[in-house]
Amino acid sequence: MRVSELMSSPAVTAAPSASLRSIAELMGVHGVGAVVVTDSRPPIGIVTDRDLVLRGLACGLDPESAASAVMTTPVITLSVDDGTADAYRVYRRSGVRRLPVVDGHRTVGILTVDDMLMDVFRRMADLLSGPIADSVLAEYLDPRSARREGPGGRT
Repeated sequence: MRVSELMSSPAVTAAPSASLRSIAELMGVHGVGAVVVTDSRPPIGIVTDRDLVLRGLACGLDPESAASAVMTTPVITLSVDDGTADAYRVYRRSGVRRLPVVDGHRTVGILTVDDMLMDVFRRMADLLSGPIADSVLAEYLDPRSARREGPGGRT
């Protein structure tokens, strides 16, 4: 399977000059934890919610500071033609949780660890193909099910 079949598309992007405030707003509006930083075509960095907190807020940066002040660079990417085995290898070696997907120099999507976990779960559900697996998958994929409980029943 290709990463292009699992990725979220399009990726949320911003210029390196975008303010930290605007990056945070983009994350909120689009419900994402990362924004790919581009300067014309190829991605040059990525800003995660963690970057905003640890490199921005914790360091006392002004909310109008540029994204380039906190972005992770160089950005590690995958190609639309890469397979899931390639993605697993990159995740293991890099320790990142989000990988922009490129087609040539153009950012076309983003692949997250969560996307990969859902692929694993779907494959397991295919193997089990029973009512329990089907109901768990349906509940997770139902957009009306906004509440996803974590350990101890907390969201």
